[in-house]
Amino acid sequence: MKVLVTGGAGFVGSHVVERLLRAGHEVVVVDDLRTGRRENLPAGVRLYQLDILDDRVAEVFERERPHAVSHHAAQASVAVSVRNPELDARVNVVGTLKLLQCCARTGVRHFVFASTGGAIYGETTAIPCSEDHPPQPISPYGVHKLCAEHHLHAWRALHGLACTALRYANVYGPRQDPEGEAGVVAIFTAAMLAGKRPVIFGDGLHTRDYVYVEDVAEANLQVIEQRVEGVYNIGTGIETSTRDLFELLRELVGYPGEPVYGPPRAGDVRRIALDCRRAEQAFGWQPRTSLREGLARTVAWFRSRFRYRP
Repeated sequence: MKVLVTGGAGFVGSHVVERLLRAGHEVVVVDDLRTGRRENLPAGVRLYQLDILDDRVAEVFERERPHAVSHHAAQASVAVSVRNPELDARVNVVGTLKLLQCCARTGVRHFVFASTGGAIYGETTAIPCSEDHPPQPISPYGVHKLCAEHHLHAWRALHGLACTALRYANVYGPRQDPEGEAGVVAIFTAAMLAGKRPVIFGDGLHTRDYVYVEDVAEANLQVIEQRVEGVYNIGTGIETSTRDLFELLRELVGYPGEPVYGPPRAGDVRRIALDCRRAEQAFGWQPRTSLREGLARTVAWFRSRFRYRP
C-alpha cells in the first residue's frame, strides 16, 4: 500500500513513517520543514517540501496516487492558537479541507486524521474521558480540530471516503522539539540537561495523559492496515500531574534543581485522561509503554544531543 504522510518529517509523523516502512508499505511525505527535519526521515523516502496550503500539493496527489493519507501536518500549539486563531484555522481547518479535496479527486481510499483528545473534550466531567463525552473545547486549537473532524464525517457522506480521527493524548518521545510551545516532556528534559530551571505554568497540579510516540505510530499502522473508520482516543487512561512529571524526569536526568512557577496559560484544561477501550475493541490497540520506560528512552535520546551542565 502507498501511504502519503503529511508532516512526515515532524515528531509524530516521522515515527508513523518508520512504522509503515517496517510493515512493508511504500511511503511518501509532504512537509514544509518549518518544524520537521529532513534527518528524521529514513533514506529513500520521497519528500515534497510543501505547505499543505500550497496548491502544488494537488500535483503530488496526481503524481503519487496514494491509497491512504495519514495527516499529521498541523499548527499544534494551544498557546499559539489563542494568540493567532486565524493562523490555526487556516492550517488545521482549511489545510485539512484542501487535502480532502485532493483525496476525492484522486481516489484515495482512506484518510487518517491526527486529532486531539484533551483540547477537544475541554473541562471534562469524567476521567478518563471516552469518545462519547460531549466536546467542549476551550481553545481555538480544540475548536478547529473538532471542526476538521466534522469535515471528515461530511466527506465520507459526500464522497464515500473512509475516514478515521485519532484523538491523541499528550504524545512524547524522541525527536520532540524542545524549542516550541508544545511538548512539556521535551521542554523539561532539554532544560534539565542544559542546567536550566524548567517552567511549570500554574500550580503544577494540572494533569495530562502521556502516551509514548511509538505506541501512537502503532495505532496509525493498525487503522490503516485494517481500514478502521470512526473516532478513537489514543492514550493511556492515566493522569499525571505536571509536578509528578517533573519529579520523574528529575530522577531520570539526575537534575538537582527546582522548577520555576509561572502563571497558568489560557486555553489549558485542568485535568484530562483518555478512555481508550474503543480502540482496543475495534482494532486491538493498547498502549504498551509505561510512562517511566518511555521517559527513560526519551531522556537517553536527548542526553545524546544535549550537554548536561549541573
